[in-house]
Amino acid sequence: MAKMTGNRYFAEAMKGYGVTHLFYVNTIIPPAMIEIDKIGGIARVVTHGEKAAAYMADGYARASNKPGICLCQDIGSTNLAAGMRDAFMAGSAVIAISGGQNDQPRYRNAYQNAEDSSAWQGVTKAHYSVDSAARFPDLLRQAFRDSTTGTPGPVHLELRGNAGQMLDKEGDYDLTVEPRFSRFPPFRPQAELGDIQAALEELNRAAKPIIIVGGGAVTSGAGKAVIELAEKLQIPIATSLHARALVADDHPLNVGVPGSYSRWCANKAVAAADLIFFIASGTGGQVTNGWQIPKIGTRTIQLDINADELGRNYPNAVSLCGDAKVTLEAMVKAAGQPTQRAEWLEQCRSYVADFWAESDPLRHSNDVPIRPERIAKELGEWLPPNAVLVVDTFHAALWTAQMSKMKAGQRYIRCAGSLGWGFPATLGVKAALGDTPVIGFTGDAGFYYHMAEMETAARCGLNAVMVVNNNYSGGVAESAAFEKSVNLAKVAESMGCAGFRVEKAEDIKAALDKALACGKPAIVEIIGNPLIRAKRGWAPAGITGE
Repeated sequence: MAKMTGNRYFAEAMKGYGVTHLFYVNTIIPPAMIEIDKIGGIARVVTHGEKAAAYMADGYARASNKPGICLCQDIGSTNLAAGMRDAFMAGSAVIAISGGQNDQPRYRNAYQNAEDSSAWQGVTKAHYSVDSAARFPDLLRQAFRDSTTGTPGPVHLELRGNAGQMLDKEGDYDLTVEPRFSRFPPFRPQAELGDIQAALEELNRAAKPIIIVGGGAVTSGAGKAVIELAEKLQIPIATSLHARALVADDHPLNVGVPGSYSRWCANKAVAAADLIFFIASGTGGQVTNGWQIPKIGTRTIQLDINADELGRNYPNAVSLCGDAKVTLEAMVKAAGQPTQRAEWLEQCRSYVADFWAESDPLRHSNDVPIRPERIAKELGEWLPPNAVLVVDTFHAALWTAQMSKMKAGQRYIRCAGSLGWGFPATLGVKAALGDTPVIGFTGDAGFYYHMAEMETAARCGLNAVMVVNNNYSGGVAESAAFEKSVNLAKVAESMGCAGFRVEKAEDIKAALDKALACGKPAIVEIIGNPLIRAKRGWAPAGITGE
């Protein structure tokens, strides 16, 4: 035990857990922020909205495999909770800390006072009210444990006092830090050997097996093991949107992204398979196109770190409970001689070849306004070898899933469904990764949500490149038309960023080069065609989903 204020303890604990950035809206535990500066080594990123702070912490967590920390005072609590929804859906380790109630003003119509604890229940793994400063150390440790174990996820701590004034008093604080829970995954359990053997027997018996790899494989760092197993057993790989770059597009076993935000070649391959091996996938509606592909009743194997996920949507022939990386490594070791499936692989490769033959004329279009297929193609070809591409939901995800090609060594981080997530999350990824090239992609509607954070990016030196497909319609030209006099590149310049405007496809790569080299946060505004719609997921005739 050490005698100090709770504010000093907070600073010491953040340092002890290796936190490098705090994302927050003033004013929350102001004395603790002073203590943070005294200790040094932790950047304070003050944002223009609580939801943006949550999205930045989410991007930081996904990029670093460390919990992202976001904070706000009591009045902003529900805004911060709204930002947790994407982290919750994506399995992202975010710890949210907010001010809360005091006993004296409670239930008395106090200024800025509301009972909002219930807002956190559906968007967090755990929600704790910290009712005394003495409980803060053990509940903060619990928050790190909760957020990093199993499938990572967001956790909320509510401090007494609208700005967390409970930490102002001096007391005896336990400075114990648990380094294991400063990163994820903290534990790597291996599935039972008998289950591993049973899974391999099922895969060897199948004539047309396919792997669907999910976001948990990214969290686990299982990309290499996925490829090794697939190559040894000669099994095609479909990568969920979350696992988009885990297998390079030019790998001969990669059939693309399946589901609703997908390439039809991947869906056709999955639909033709007689056995599906789900690896660290929640088997949700997006990756299965509303549980149409594979259809319910298809024979499945599932590997997941959480036992309660095994068989949730597809009854499994074999269930493997364990960490994806170590379990797949054990499967590679036990797999025996390589398997030959030339006819099945040729069938899947023909789907892929037909998809690109259909798509390439659109990807090379010189139309003005610029077709989104061409934007996605140019962006994919330009991306530096070690770049991270961060994409918003809806059209940004659809176009990059379908028309961009990712290379080995690159990363793809996607929104789980909250439009507007893309720009703040890109800044959070940049905060985590420093000199690594970080490029975000969104549309005009998504960018408008949090464009005020351009000032945050400039003030904090978060020199990411944000690509905006501006078609002045939000992707729904038939029902919305945004003001065409707005020039986002000029707005960016007025807020301390660099701005580049592109109206011809041939100029995209040059603008991206300038944006990456300018030494400032940069917005590349590309004037896109508002009438083009991405194709949604293919499904076999006669099958309807949710």
